[in-house]
Amino acid sequence: MAKLDYSPPAPVPPQSRLGLIDILIRLKRNPLECWSEDFFRDPVCRLRLPFLDAFLVHEPKAIKRVLMDNAKNYPKDAIQRRILSSGLADGLLSVEGERWEIQRRALAPLFARRTVNSFARAMLTAADELVAKWSKLGATTIDVAAEMTLITLRVLTLTIFSDGIGGDLDEFSAAMTAYFDVVGRIGALDLLGVPTFVPRPGHGRLRRTMAYFEGIIDRIVQMRHERLAREDAPDDLLTLLLKALDPSTGLQLDSTEIRSNILTFLSAGHETTANTLTWSLFLLSQSPEWRARAREEAERELSSLDGLADRLVVARAVVEEALRLYPPIAALSRSALESDLLGDVKVGRRSLIVIAPYVLHRHRAIWDRPDVFDPSRFLPDARSTIPRFTYLPFGIGPRTCIGSSFALQEATIVLAVLIRNFDMSLSADAHVWPVQRITLRMAKGLPMWIRRRDGAAANIGYLQDPPERVGNVAL
Repeated sequence: MAKLDYSPPAPVPPQSRLGLIDILIRLKRNPLECWSEDFFRDPVCRLRLPFLDAFLVHEPKAIKRVLMDNAKNYPKDAIQRRILSSGLADGLLSVEGERWEIQRRALAPLFARRTVNSFARAMLTAADELVAKWSKLGATTIDVAAEMTLITLRVLTLTIFSDGIGGDLDEFSAAMTAYFDVVGRIGALDLLGVPTFVPRPGHGRLRRTMAYFEGIIDRIVQMRHERLAREDAPDDLLTLLLKALDPSTGLQLDSTEIRSNILTFLSAGHETTANTLTWSLFLLSQSPEWRARAREEAERELSSLDGLADRLVVARAVVEEALRLYPPIAALSRSALESDLLGDVKVGRRSLIVIAPYVLHRHRAIWDRPDVFDPSRFLPDARSTIPRFTYLPFGIGPRTCIGSSFALQEATIVLAVLIRNFDMSLSADAHVWPVQRITLRMAKGLPMWIRRRDGAAANIGYLQDPPERVGNVAL
């Protein structure tokens, strides 16, 4: 029987506002538990913090004001800069002003539609490899969350870093998990405005993790420079990154900016997409109706590469609904440089502005049955009726995620291939629960029972004769 009104697991919002002590406890445990019921109901909410005012903004016109119309008045706040300072401080996610404009212009061609479309074959290759791996296991239980981190890393090695990442994928995945777990925690020191040079809990572990990443990145860059000098470098995104020029100034990125952006690609291109795939597979396991629809589509459409991601409309709708319920970045924050008016609410100078996609996507005034899993919201006819500034899984405005089309295409293709080839059901001992650590991930992984479907194709036919070098960019 189809679960037409399935509401997946999420914290129940407290009926009244939490006190400061309760907020600190829940921030450490799971920030999702801090959102009280009024935040899901009211357009703009004011919250008093020890040394500043905070405004929770979930009204579309006010969001547009903060992120687009008056974006220069709302740079990233100190808390978000602290979180992003560990290795990402000089990359596109963190820099402001002219440095951001130069980087954005230089990096935009790397994620142009034509470039992203050229990676469909590489994404299918990674998915086909995973099908072959799982098929050898027989009927068994695996941690699907861990497997999704590995396949998204594999996609990176086929599309961005064709020479590999210079280390063991399992070791790298574990290090990335540790990185997000440490830097993603917001505690009392952050809320009290203690300067960032004061060490936070886990600081030593973070230093060791960053040293590991820096060693890998330095080896990746050195190897690629050597191949560029020999003129035998692959035309992947790393080559484009090292050659990237700002079209307005002709300037290249410096070595620090390159390192920060490589770490951004490795983290954002791996962790967030892996989480999205994990949530999508879990949600399909709970909805026989949508699982059947996605599988029927995959069996029909996975026969031709041309325009594949655009033809997988059901799989993409499932992914987008997973992004609505469990957005990878659950909250964005900004600091008001000068006073402003958001609707009829006056915002004072230095106020903290929080826009939480997790809350926005479940807001009672915006969405019908906001807590119910319903991919039909994102089928083509319905998708166009969703108002702008109400759905922000990748942000919006000038600072929208530059790799959003890459991530959506990857998640859609991988999801279709897996659902076509395997029956997957939740393990009896699974405990599915969302926890926020920068990204929104599953607290204890996703143990699922998998079995190769009878009659599923052994592999994807048009990959029988793969290209000489997978992942080349067609420019």
